[in-house]
Amino acid sequence: MAHKRREYFVDGDVGRLIAHVEENATAPVELVLNGDIFDFDAVTELPTEPAGEINWLARVRGLASEEWMSLFKIDCIIRDHPAFFDDLAGFVRRGGRAIFIIGNHDLELHWPSVQARIRDRIAPRSTSGEHSLDPGDDPVVFCEWFYLSAEDTYISHGHQYDPNCVAKSAIHPLIQIAGRPRVRIPFGDLAGRYMMNGMGYFNPHATESYIKTAWAYARFFFRYMVRTQPLLLWTWFWGALVTLFVSLRDHWSSAMRDPLTVEAKVRAIARRSRVTRAMVRQLHEVSVSSACNNPIRIMRELWLDRGLLFLGVLYAAWQIILLINFAAPISPLWVLVPLGVLLPPYFVYARSVNPTVFKQPLLTQERAELIHKITGARHVVFGHTHAPECSQVGPVTYFNGGFWSPAFTEPDCRERVGTQTFVWIRPDADGWRHAALYEWPVGGSEARLIEGEAPGERRDSLATG
Repeated sequence: MAHKRREYFVDGDVGRLIAHVEENATAPVELVLNGDIFDFDAVTELPTEPAGEINWLARVRGLASEEWMSLFKIDCIIRDHPAFFDDLAGFVRRGGRAIFIIGNHDLELHWPSVQARIRDRIAPRSTSGEHSLDPGDDPVVFCEWFYLSAEDTYISHGHQYDPNCVAKSAIHPLIQIAGRPRVRIPFGDLAGRYMMNGMGYFNPHATESYIKTAWAYARFFFRYMVRTQPLLLWTWFWGALVTLFVSLRDHWSSAMRDPLTVEAKVRAIARRSRVTRAMVRQLHEVSVSSACNNPIRIMRELWLDRGLLFLGVLYAAWQIILLINFAAPISPLWVLVPLGVLLPPYFVYARSVNPTVFKQPLLTQERAELIHKITGARHVVFGHTHAPECSQVGPVTYFNGGFWSPAFTEPDCRERVGTQTFVWIRPDADGWRHAALYEWPVGGSEARLIEGEAPGERRDSLATG
């Protein structure tokens, strides 16, 4: 995974962007880090002195999502990105406010202890609250899956509207496995943990690197992997089986709920997200159903259906020859005849199966109308799909903030995919907020307007993730 080398870190660009926005702001800045800021799924390092049991799967593909495991992973991330956290700490000291919205790759932020670790690194308790934008506000806030900025902009990472990555319950994120609590991780992220972490060359930040045709996979294998990962098919097969099993097991596990604390939990979510408790419940119902409700669908996404069917074709062809051999001995090479009959229908089926990743828009007309009716927002900002966008969807202006994670067309990292984009919301002289999509060039020092209203009511807001 060459794209994870230190030379491709975006830390410096994040710091320069924050400085640029502060220089051009007319009011205190609100920085909304819109999900997937921390990639817990990609941390495969193991502790030398673990606080609990590490099973065989964790040893080969990384720790699961128990609390002590998540704490270890965030410590690794903080250690490896000092510049990023230093820039955020400076931003908060100067009066800024950092809002972390939880995405599908950093669902482990649901642990309060993990949030405390980040908060202590950015805004130690000795200074926390001294420079808040509003009295009593924490300068570092964690929102479960959305945030309403200045009553006019609904910001959410967007995974709650993707069946492959939706958290089954953003209000009750914990389940119990083998008697130990852990954060429920959705199917799409488990595939990243148990398949792509082992297959090495595939970049989870660039969908074209892992959503391919069979012919494209074959070419990719012989170009990059035939010498370094000759057993790739086995790595994929057992990783896909583990993903299927863990996804279904976790999906059907009951959420850990305490009836006595439900209202307190909803009230806390509402306070952090700047909405009412009724809005929290209503927005929770807007989420889509998980793909795990349809096991056949996730088998197709994992290519398991085609893999198992191919093995079935081989088995059936061999059984036909064995049956014939009882009547009259024949050469094993005759197996090519039933294979020639069975393989064409197999290939027809294989070509008919298309991936569903990001095939449906996150913000549909119906969803936009619901969000507008519930929150009154004029702007909706998502991320997740890695595709920057500015468009009118029903009653709202829709922005996708794109992504900053380094992604390349090939594993040797020669040609970068996409650009670093963000949404900047600024007030005009009359206090009316305007939103626009901007680009921050790699290594640059100034933002470039891509699309939207140039000049962002009460404060400047910046959404990225």
